[in-house]
Amino acid sequence: MNELIRKSAAELVELLGSKQVSSVEVTKAHLDRITEVNPTIHSYLHVTDEAALSVAADIDRRRAAGESLSPLAGLPIAVKDNLTTTDAPTTAGSKILEGWVPQYDATVVRRLREQGMPILGKTNLDEFAMGSSTEFSAYGPSKNPWDIERIPGGSGGGSSSAVAAFTAPLAIGSDTGGSIRFPAAVTGTVGHKPTYGAVSRYGLIALASSLDQIGPVSRSVLDAALLQDVIAGHDPHDSTSLPESLGSMADAARRASVAGKRIGVIKQLTGAGFQPGVQARFDESLALLAKAGAEIVEVDCPSFEYAIAAYYLILPAEASSNLAKFDSVRFGLRITPEGNPTIERVMAATREAGFGPEVKRRIILGTYALSSGYYDAYYGSAQKVRTLIQRDLAAAFEKADVLVSPTAPTTAFKFGEKLEDPLAMYLNDIATIPANLAGIPGMAIPNGLADEDGLPSGIQLLAPAREDARLYEVAAALEALHEGVWGKRMMDFAPELKVGA
Repeated sequence: MNELIRKSAAELVELLGSKQVSSVEVTKAHLDRITEVNPTIHSYLHVTDEAALSVAADIDRRRAAGESLSPLAGLPIAVKDNLTTTDAPTTAGSKILEGWVPQYDATVVRRLREQGMPILGKTNLDEFAMGSSTEFSAYGPSKNPWDIERIPGGSGGGSSSAVAAFTAPLAIGSDTGGSIRFPAAVTGTVGHKPTYGAVSRYGLIALASSLDQIGPVSRSVLDAALLQDVIAGHDPHDSTSLPESLGSMADAARRASVAGKRIGVIKQLTGAGFQPGVQARFDESLALLAKAGAEIVEVDCPSFEYAIAAYYLILPAEASSNLAKFDSVRFGLRITPEGNPTIERVMAATREAGFGPEVKRRIILGTYALSSGYYDAYYGSAQKVRTLIQRDLAAAFEKADVLVSPTAPTTAFKFGEKLEDPLAMYLNDIATIPANLAGIPGMAIPNGLADEDGLPSGIQLLAPAREDARLYEVAAALEALHEGVWGKRMMDFAPELKVGA
């Protein structure tokens, strides 16, 4: 294994800036790793090797000529395949968009290109980001590098497994109810869902517009901060984009302090229902925080009991509306039935062939929730619960600076375990959903290995809206405390990885 791929993004940035390595060397090392393990891990749906090496060579020429470049220039990255790219297909993990190459780049992708970051390829996901395991990708699931018989999380399992398997130092994900944070928890990586509106959603194929948020996937808190500083900022193309800057996340991560901070443990997200090994690692983290000078307090968020029910009315309703555009007329797949088909029959045949079972399930749920006579009873009531959750969180943040919980109830489960029980699959997101309903930032960082199976668990940190920097400061401090206990970084357990190690 080329040692370059094991280095953090921050380490690679330093090596690139000092000209100790070239961007071509770094990019080729990761492309070689993709060639080695992607047939097994299946993190990438499309690999853009020629384009990536071309960008890398251009950055090397410009750096040699003494040009002033951005800090991340020449650092390769992977992008989730629900972000539009003009030089590679964007499928959102669905057959209905198979082979579709957009005419414009997503704002996040454009910013990566402007920074001179070679894009390695597009990563796998549950179809239209609907799922928690990538088992609903029309192109087959991604695997967890820690155990290839287990899921890498979802919907962004492609991005998390790419980073965990050392095929990319950084990746872009999207998070609607935990699709960055849950995969981070089960793959031992870092995932951050920024404050709603902090990162432009322009060019993101929408699932639920009031919940979706793009964010970084990495192997360290500082790496995530460096990436968020690049992709965040106001975008006139996105009407929900925040007008103000939230400051430098990298500076916050470098401060790395918990002394004097009040850490709120969410009463509803611990104990019963959580795997003993996951709970044990969480309790150990609380002890580390207390020893480092933080005050541990318990907070009560009673409306969290209804979060999943509210979410699975709001999300399908918005998804039903957003996916109406995939109608066989404007772009994407078109299936023409035999005979003299009407537009309605063509549309029905196309959506039947192009959408998978989970997408169909949620479209049906959402259409029903929005139908005449049921809108107020279902969608309207769910929005009222959303307000209650926001109020609970506001009250909790009066008692604590940061809230914490396990990121997920369990470690990675085996493929097929929950496919026949949609509710069991939905319960994976019990801890992550409230942040999306409230629009606040949430981060998942590695929290050690569970005793039962030796697999990664995660701890989630939440902060008030626009206080992303506070999360980075506390998360970086906790990460350092973990390293002091483990003796190395979580991803330095690489010899235990099951693929290509």
